Amino acid sequence: MDFEQFLLDALQNNLVFLLLALLFVVLVFKSVKIVPQSEKHVIERFGRLRAVLGPGINMIVPFIDKIAHKISILERQLPTASQDAITRDNVLVQVDTSVFYRIIEPEKTVYRIRDVDSAISTTVTGIVRAEIGKMDLDEVQSNRDSLIDTIKASVEDAVDNWGIEVTRAEILDVNLDAATRAAMMQQLNAERARRAQVTEAEGSKRAVELSADAELYASQQTAKARRVLADAEAYATQVVATAINENGLEAAQYQIALKQVEAFSAMGKSDGSQTVIVPAEALSAFGDAFKLLKGRG
Repeated sequence: MDFEQFLLDALQNNLVFLLLALLFVVLVFKSVKIVPQSEKHVIERFGRLRAVLGPGINMIVPFIDKIAHKISILERQLPTASQDAITRDNVLVQVDTSVFYRIIEPEKTVYRIRDVDSAISTTVTGIVRAEIGKMDLDEVQSNRDSLIDTIKASVEDAVDNWGIEVTRAEILDVNLDAATRAAMMQQLNAERARRAQVTEAEGSKRAVELSADAELYASQQTAKARRVLADAEAYATQVVATAINENGLEAAQYQIALKQVEAFSAMGKSDGSQTVIVPAEALSAFGDAFKLLKGRG
């Protein structure tokens, strides 16, 4: 009996030890929490916010603290949203937008907003309509980058209390209704026709200018040639005058007689001239020329 009592006591002691060891393991398991790199865990104690656990190994009070929310901190993309907006010049457009964000303060996100995606989408819709209403259609098309920056800044201000960081905002497309698109196409065609007419008119104008320049250049060259000829004649006259002054009247008579001889010689060489009738005055001129030549020889 004593041996059996000993075994019973030993078994009871071992059972207690095993229970204590099991309880210790459970406590350790419950108190040690490993948070992944891409998440943050919100801890509540008796229904109230206790702490936010970051990535890595964390310790909590078992059976008192509990993980109420596991929040991913990865960047998220909202589904593409389409909303109608009216520009300042009363044109109806359909704008496709998309927003990228990530949660940086989970304690604000889980306790201040129920459906964060829906809330951001509604906020973006209102901001897009308000900003496009301040711009004409041409400004919406040409200033898309500045419009995106404005929308992003406005959304950031609106969601600041939700613990969210807006990383990007994109305007994917701006669509027009069929009537507005047809009117714009008609306007575009008219603008192209106007530009073609302007180009043709400028070409004609340039052609006229070039023609006028050519005529002016020809006139200038003709006038220049006339001036050169006049200068040559004046020079020749000056040479003759100088010769008369230096050599007397005989030099002048010699030059005149020589020119007459050259003229009649050219007439005699022409193809259509078989007979040359020389007046008596010409014979006298020849005689004078020969006398002068002989005298000079």
